[in-house]
Amino acid sequence: MTGKIPVTVVTGFLGAGKTTLVRHILANAGGRRIALIINEFGDIGVDKSILAGCGDATCREEDMIELANGCICCTVAEDFIPTMQALLARPDRPDHIVIETSGLALPQPLIRAFNWPEISTEVTIDGIVTVADAAALAEGRFASDETAVDAQRRSDEMLDHETPLGELFEDQLISADLVVLNKTDLVDEAGLATVEAALRAEMRPGTGLVRAREGAVEIRALLGLGLGSEADIANRPSHHETEHGGETHEHDDFDSFSLTLPAITDKAGLLSAIETAIRDHDVLRLKGFAAIPGAGARLAIQAVGPRVTAYFDRPWRSGETRQTALVVIGESPLPREAIIATLRQAEAKAA
Repeated sequence: MTGKIPVTVVTGFLGAGKTTLVRHILANAGGRRIALIINEFGDIGVDKSILAGCGDATCREEDMIELANGCICCTVAEDFIPTMQALLARPDRPDHIVIETSGLALPQPLIRAFNWPEISTEVTIDGIVTVADAAALAEGRFASDETAVDAQRRSDEMLDHETPLGELFEDQLISADLVVLNKTDLVDEAGLATVEAALRAEMRPGTGLVRAREGAVEIRALLGLGLGSEADIANRPSHHETEHGGETHEHDDFDSFSLTLPAITDKAGLLSAIETAIRDHDVLRLKGFAAIPGAGARLAIQAVGPRVTAYFDRPWRSGETRQTALVVIGESPLPREAIIATLRQAEAKAA
């Protein structure tokens, strides 16, 4: 290595399992002191809160930095570079930095930022890891190329058009040094073979592809790659920059909002309301946590497509406000009032 601090960039589409993979990295750091930069889409720090509950020594609160003011690729100069400079100025510098990007982030502007003189002499990209959702891809969600979706809806002419979601997903794939195909336990072998073939058609030659369940990947395949990916930006073309002349991209195709609810008595009712909101209003992603009276721990909630998972991630801290906080993400415009009304049905059941 060059003496620079290595940085692992974890990217991937909405709900693919980036936060789960990062938890796995923190829990298997092998003595490395890791600093974590989290780029949240939405104004509730759900990902940071979930990661801070991992209970491991590498999850120190002071080593977790949240960029919550917008997509990291849109705020490189305003947020990312100053954050990196502040992190590098600490007397106890980290051994490794992990960046979890927003699911909406284009990787290329972030990769290019590592060539900025303000940080280029002190950090280098160890590797770019893109997490893909095997189950979603097998269902034809978050896949733009015809091969990936043809088996599901051959007759749908709309699938011949490259959607903003598809372009974003392809950019994340072509930027990757390693693609982690997550949630493989939800897809049979034939389905996985089809998904992998579609992924490889979009990946750069030589990019690694590994299967995973719940983000569990051998740590040696994730850290210590020493690739210096920022020097290879020319071989990672972006749809957006090719089509729009490198102009700063906008996220007008996406919408996000957050809401808080009082403690929910009926856990099953809350999860049912979430499933209904996703089904009826085409929500792409919902995440957050809930306060269940009588439970000493927080209920973490992760939902993508029709799948909703919930688990108690950590005990409530002394003095911490016990409330339910959710972030909803979807294609713009989201019918906010209708979604909120659906979710508040669970709150009504608590009355």
